[in-house]
Amino acid sequence: MYGRELFLTPRPYYFKMENNNTSNIANETTPEAEEKVWYAIRVTYNRELKVKDDLDSRGIENFVPMQYKHMRKGGKIVKKLVPTIHNLIFVLIDKKSMVEYKATTTLPIRYIMDREKHVPMVIPRRQMDNFIAVAGSYDEQLIYLENDPGTLKKGDKVRVLGGIFEGAEGTLLRIKGDRRVVVSIPGVIAVATTNIHASLLEKIND
Repeated sequence: MYGRELFLTPRPYYFKMENNNTSNIANETTPEAEEKVWYAIRVTYNRELKVKDDLDSRGIENFVPMQYKHMRKGGKIVKKLVPTIHNLIFVLIDKKSMVEYKATTTLPIRYIMDREKHVPMVIPRRQMDNFIAVAGSYDEQLIYLENDPGTLKKGDKVRVLGGIFEGAEGTLLRIKGDRRVVVSIPGVIAVATTNIHASLLEKIND
């Protein structure tokens, strides 16, 4: 049995701007430069939280996949919120500001590249919203699938109608005997919910 658990109140590992100030790109005229998109960024030396702190201080929206884990500390088992996947952070930013950030930060970061297009990977907004809807719960029972989630077998496309994952859309699969909804960012990562009752699932079209 575990010893007494320490429940921590986490700071938000999904940093979101309340007011979008675009004055710093007012002189940029191309839609590509003005539009904010989600970039998948690789961070070396397990410094994803340092990068997050740096982005937060600059008011740049970002998301680090985090999860509660039971860990031994001083002879006791404590519950701690930690990065689930080291060296990974997602950043919502326009193209010009991303280039400026990479040029001015001293932290070790690099783009995750789209292997087919040979350009930095940009994650569709809806896809990222679904991923955050699941990963942002920090639940211990979430299952993360790295590297090539595209190899998962096909299942029905569903929407979650209630509970902590309400609104998330993904693929219904059985993993470890449980009915789970898997939300995938192809080529980067996928996350599977905890077991969801069939009454909370609605089949949707692709």
